[in-house]
Amino acid sequence: MITSTAQAGWQELRAQAHSNCAVCSPSNRRSLCLRFTASGDGTVQAYFDCDESFEGYTGMLHGGVIASLLDGAMTNCMFAHGVAAMTGELTVRFRHPVIVNRLATLRAWIERSSPPRHLLSAEIVQDGQVKATASGKFMERPQSSGGG
Repeated sequence: MITSTAQAGWQELRAQAHSNCAVCSPSNRRSLCLRFTASGDGTVQAYFDCDESFEGYTGMLHGGVIASLLDGAMTNCMFAHGVAAMTGELTVRFRHPVIVNRLATLRAWIERSSPPRHLLSAEIVQDGQVKATASGKFMERPQSSGGG
């Protein structure tokens, strides 16, 4: 469950810890600028247009882009829960091709937490079909003592 306190501080936490992210930062001019929203059930979700500029094989989204999308969803899920955490391990399963020039939905959720470690899952759904899934092991980032 995402608390109202975590929800209120989510954007601030993300901006402080992740301000130049290639997946979700609005201030990085080359970012995909995904906008994640949190649900009451503890998941986060975003939509991606699967622009053909991210194509690998003809008509299909590049696998590295898919992995980045899934990783970004899980990272944002941690932010939504009030935690800044980094990916320690990422396992991606490509089930079906993600087709370019079609909308896809990204979702992520926490499977298990034992701070400072967290196990998350994510998926990409397109046209009602799960196209790719991921599991990730995340480690909380140490608190900065200032200075940058």
